Amino acid sequence: MSEPSTSVRMSDTSALWLLGLAFTVVHVLAGARYGFHRDELLTYSNARDLEWGYVVYPPVTAWLARVELAVFGTSLVGFRFLAAVACGMTTVLTGLMARAMGGGRRAMLVSAFAASIGGSTFFTGSFMSYMSFDLLWWVLTAWCVTRLLQSDDGRWWIGAGAGIGLGLMTKYTMAFFVFGIVGGMLLTSNRKYLRSLWFWCGVAVALLIFAPNLWWQYQHHFVGIDWMKSIHARDMRWGRTDYFFLNQIWKVANVVTLPIWLGGLWFLFKRPEGKPWRMIGWMFVLTLLALGAVRGREYYAAPLYPMLMAAGAVCGEIWLAAKPEGKQKKIRGAAWRALTIGGLAMASIILPVAPVNSTWWRIADSVSGQDFNMQIGWPELARTVADVAASLPAEQRARLGVLAGDEGEAGAVNLYGAAYGLPRAISGMNSNWLRGYGDPAPETVIAVGMDPEFLLPNFSSCRRAADLGKPHGVANQTIGGFTAVYVCGPPVKGWPEFWKGFQYYG
Repeated sequence: MSEPSTSVRMSDTSALWLLGLAFTVVHVLAGARYGFHRDELLTYSNARDLEWGYVVYPPVTAWLARVELAVFGTSLVGFRFLAAVACGMTTVLTGLMARAMGGGRRAMLVSAFAASIGGSTFFTGSFMSYMSFDLLWWVLTAWCVTRLLQSDDGRWWIGAGAGIGLGLMTKYTMAFFVFGIVGGMLLTSNRKYLRSLWFWCGVAVALLIFAPNLWWQYQHHFVGIDWMKSIHARDMRWGRTDYFFLNQIWKVANVVTLPIWLGGLWFLFKRPEGKPWRMIGWMFVLTLLALGAVRGREYYAAPLYPMLMAAGAVCGEIWLAAKPEGKQKKIRGAAWRALTIGGLAMASIILPVAPVNSTWWRIADSVSGQDFNMQIGWPELARTVADVAASLPAEQRARLGVLAGDEGEAGAVNLYGAAYGLPRAISGMNSNWLRGYGDPAPETVIAVGMDPEFLLPNFSSCRRAADLGKPHGVANQTIGGFTAVYVCGPPVKGWPEFWKGFQYYG
């Protein structure tokens, strides 16, 4: 396969990097709106206690958050900066995959743009989440495999192994992509790599990167598996795993990109030009089927689409080349208009840009699964808890604890409470339970986000001390109906006995 000239390659690459920078800027600007998301508060709490693993996820996301806190402090934009960069890098890597498959400048830019306007991609770029980096590592791995197929240079397995290792250290769903990669090898002539030393070096790199988290899970009795079982059962009970395949069309990949990624499948499985890349097609199909078979959430498959966008854009470029110049221009113009309109439409309902509690905001919040309302009210919650603490006698404040029902409330107290002199929150949810209740144990507890039917029989001398408000008229879904703040004495059975049965997942 011939390589373009150096000057053209640099020009094309520069345009691609500018597009990636543009999407990064969009996410950075959008990330300045609203407030910390409930899941970001979880990450903030974890970033303050660096470990090789956490109940909810492996350590990479918390480590990167710790870097952001060191550089930017507790700035909302700073906390979301690396997520925006990760999505911008996904844009670039998608275009590079198109180039590796033989695509020119137009295929590179079309595929990169199409991969960047999906609902899941827009969402993951606008707030700090493991999904942001999960997306990047999948696409990085796919790019390394594409370069491997282009060059037949086994050393690319080292890069793929590093991508897989980082992916496993970010989100365990990378294991499904590994299944797709191995299956794609076995179903094509690329099974020859099973005899390659470079392939096994890549396997070793992936395992070496992942080993610290695997050891952490062993030390904690594989608590991550218990968490995943609990969350998966909840998602199935709430209907979040329904319509997995249908949701791929309009929620995960932007609906206007449907011809591109379907064209990618056609290119990989039917076109003779796509035969060298057929392993990519099997990687998509096998991983998607595996995720659907276990009834995963639809967005788990989001990282699969960039490689199909790359293949589809190359297929479209080949198809257009056979048409008259005038028709080519009309089709390209129509395609870019559709992509632009589709991108703007998706951005308007996924990015946090609507005025809070406006009709637009309520529609967008509903479409996003109420992720917007989970960014409202956290500073006010911490202030209410602080006001309750300030009203207590000095002897009660001396041994005070804040008991939080959810990662959101705990993170809000941890993030905003220091300014009021509040102690770090204690909670039974996820990794908070592993951190314990402090030494010495609290003698007075301010309980926030807790069910009174649980508090009253388990804690002594509980009284209702305040109620959480609704900033901007928004009822934060995370807090739910437990808006009363209570002041209680210690657990009736004592802290050690109470704590044994207090662990739960969410």
